[in-house]
Amino acid sequence: MTGISKLYCGADEPSSDALRYRRRPDGAARRPVVVWNCTRRCNLKCRHCYSDSGCGAAPADELTTEEARRLIDNIAGFGCPAMLFSGGEPCLRPDLVELVARARERGVRVTLSTNGTLITAELARELASVGISYIGVSFDGDEATHDAFRGVPGAYRRSLEGLRVAKEAGIKVGLRLTIGSGNWREIPSMFELMKREGIARACFYHLVYAGRGASIRGEDLAHADCRAAVRLIMDETKAWFAAGGRPEILTVDNHADGPFVCLELMREDPERAAKAMELLSFNGGNASGSGIGCISWDGEVYADQFSRSRSYGNVRETPFSEIWTGDALAPMREKKLHVKGRCATCRWLGVCGGNLRARAEAATGDPWAPDPACYLTDEEIA
Repeated sequence: MTGISKLYCGADEPSSDALRYRRRPDGAARRPVVVWNCTRRCNLKCRHCYSDSGCGAAPADELTTEEARRLIDNIAGFGCPAMLFSGGEPCLRPDLVELVARARERGVRVTLSTNGTLITAELARELASVGISYIGVSFDGDEATHDAFRGVPGAYRRSLEGLRVAKEAGIKVGLRLTIGSGNWREIPSMFELMKREGIARACFYHLVYAGRGASIRGEDLAHADCRAAVRLIMDETKAWFAAGGRPEILTVDNHADGPFVCLELMREDPERAAKAMELLSFNGGNASGSGIGCISWDGEVYADQFSRSRSYGNVRETPFSEIWTGDALAPMREKKLHVKGRCATCRWLGVCGGNLRARAEAATGDPWAPDPACYLTDEEIA
C-alpha cells in the first residue's frame, strides 16, 4: 500500500500506519497480515476477480468451521497483527460472525473485504458487536460502470446500501476500487461519493493479472494513463485536505506509486519529499511473503493473494506458523536479490521491493522479470 494521505499530505493514517511503518516493540521478526480467502463462492460475476470465484455450492475442499477455528488460533498465537476476511464473498459463509468473534477474542484485528450486497442491517449489527475493525466495500465506478463490471444489474445500489448500514452500525467503512482504462476517469466521482456518504477512506487498486483479471490484461492502464490516474488521486486528496477534510487515501498493488509520489514532491515540496522517502525506505515496498501472506479457501498458503502459481503448504497438514517460518519462502523475502532487468538496477529498488511478482510472472512466465505495470521512465529509475 502507498499512503497518499500520509506521503503527499503529511497526514497520520492510524488504521494502517502501525502495520506499515512500525516494527514490533520486542524486536521480533515481522509477522504477516493474513488475507484469508474464506470462500470461493460469490453472488456476483466480477470481470477482474483474482480468485476466479463464482456462484454455486461451497467447494468440497473449503475449510470447515472447526478447521477455521484452529487456523485462527494458530494465527493469533503466531502474533499476526491482522486478518483480512476476503473471498469470493465472505458474507456467504454462515459462520462469518462466529469466526470474526474468535479472531477478535484472541487479539487479532479483523477487516472484511466484500462487495457489500449481502450486508444487511442485522449482519452489520452482529459484526459491530463482535468488534470488527473495518469493512471495505468494492466499487468499480459510477452505477452503470459498476454494474457492467460486476455482471449483475442493481449491484451498485445494493453495495451502496450495504456500505450505509455498516456505517450506521458504527463500523469504519471505506471504498475499494480497481482502476483500469474503462473507469479511471471516474475517480473524481468516487471522491464525491465518499464526501456525500461521509466516508473518509478509500483504496485504489491497480489491476493484477490473476484469475479472471488475467483475461482483461488489455484493459490495464497504459503507463501514461497510470501516471495520470495516480496524479488525479493525489490532486483529489490534496484538495480534500485543503477544504478541511482528513481522508485516508491509499493506492495498492503497484509499488511504483511510492517513487512517483516522491518525484512529484521533489518538485513541489523537497522537505516533504525527504520525509516520504524516509517512510518508504523504512516500509521497504512489496511485502509478499514477509509482511503479507494468503491462505486460500482450501488451506493452501501463498506469498500473497495473487501469487497462486506456488503453494508453500497447506494448513490442514502443517500449521500456518510453521509454513511461514520455513525456508521455502526465503526467495520471496529476498526479492531484491533475485529481480532482473531494469528492476535489478533501479535506484528505487529499496523502496519498491521489486513491485508485484505475481504480475511479472503472469506477463512473462518469469517471477523475477520486471513488473510490466511499472510506469517509471528509464530516466526516473537511473
